[in-house]
Amino acid sequence: MQDAIVIIPTYNEIENIEAIIKAVCIQDKAFHVLIVDDNSPDGTAEVVTSLQNSFSDQLFLLNRTEKKGLGTAYIDGFKWCLNQSYQYIFEMDADFSHNPKDLIKLYNVCANDGFDLAIGSRYIDGINVVNWPMSRILLSYFASKYVRLITRMKINDTTAGFICYRREVLEAIDLQKIRFIGYAFQIEMKFKAHLKGFKIKEVPVIFTDRVKGKSKMSGSIISEAVFGVISMKFNSLFQKNNKN
Repeated sequence: MQDAIVIIPTYNEIENIEAIIKAVCIQDKAFHVLIVDDNSPDGTAEVVTSLQNSFSDQLFLLNRTEKKGLGTAYIDGFKWCLNQSYQYIFEMDADFSHNPKDLIKLYNVCANDGFDLAIGSRYIDGINVVNWPMSRILLSYFASKYVRLITRMKINDTTAGFICYRREVLEAIDLQKIRFIGYAFQIEMKFKAHLKGFKIKEVPVIFTDRVKGKSKMSGSIISEAVFGVISMKFNSLFQKNNKN
């Protein structure tokens, strides 16, 4: 059984889905792919199904009945992967904002360098973002700084969504208790891993904004992140005090 799998959540990604699957599957290191589709009305899941004959035993599809948010898509994907024997489980976007060629960098950090969680970071080596308007770059950059200040995590890109987890990290986190479903999901998962003492390393990558398809970012997702971080930190302190 292959040891690494890439989870790609999708909703209306028909313009990108075939190309991203092929780009992941042709890497020198063999990666399996799990598409978690939220009943995309544009036929994304149908394209995945049609590709499964070409990528036999490498490409898998988890169909969900409705659009439930990024966080729950990953949670369902994590559970699916943990029921298999994968040792390294990745998060990755479908729109090529994350370069499939960087998968091996994240893999090596966990598989060979002894880290538990590898983050493809936009902000560890300057600001490596292409084709974003300055307003969005500043929002993302200072959101990560804000999260770092509140949580005390030594992570520069706290909202990053390009990640490799060792299996043990996901097994240690109670996935049923993950609260957030949008932008803040990425923060919460890192915070849970941080609290449990797992070794985390950031790997510099270049993030390129999507060329095809529509962004899923919204004001409500950003608000969840901004206000959710404070409650998340407060809850962790409350739980710590209860143990003392």
